[in-house]
Amino acid sequence: MAGRKAVVSVWDKTGIPELAAALHRHGFEILSTSKTAQVIEESGVPVTQISAYTGAPEILGGRVKTLHPRIAGGILTKREEGLVEPIDIVVCNLYPFRDGLSRNASHAELVELIDIGGVTLLRAAAKNHAHVAAVPGPEFYPELIAELDRSGDVGEAMRLRLARRAFEITSEYDRTIAEYLSSLSA
Repeated sequence: MAGRKAVVSVWDKTGIPELAAALHRHGFEILSTSKTAQVIEESGVPVTQISAYTGAPEILGGRVKTLHPRIAGGILTKREEGLVEPIDIVVCNLYPFRDGLSRNASHAELVELIDIGGVTLLRAAAKNHAHVAAVPGPEFYPELIAELDRSGDVGEAMRLRLARRAFEITSEYDRTIAEYLSSLSA
């Protein structure tokens, strides 16, 4: 099995160069989607595009980037089973659906702002918080970097706290979408 891995796939690229540098410094291989990978590459940090890692290109105009058994399996694997290469950290923030509502985006635009892969990544990582850190936004990067600098890993207490926040964020996200869809006349 290879070394530690982190998936970084974000809409909001705030703080990504600093986070990527810290992950690299602590020995993580960074797997990323194309636009996030570009930001990481431009900062001088090595990154592997998820499409290269999985052997499956991004499809449907970017609608499908991270939904692949090698990614999901790596996040959800029980470490003692050793069946797939594990993924240890998932850094993901979601498409800005609420911002689309605020700016009165069209229905078609709003549909494209419904994140599927990101929610899946966060929920999978939060489910497997015994082994995986689910990092749901830039506001958590400084604490994550400090934890890595202090101990070289993400401790159990922080993984649990991040898992709780990831579920809170995905629940709120889904609720906002459901409320929007409920507001449409059939």
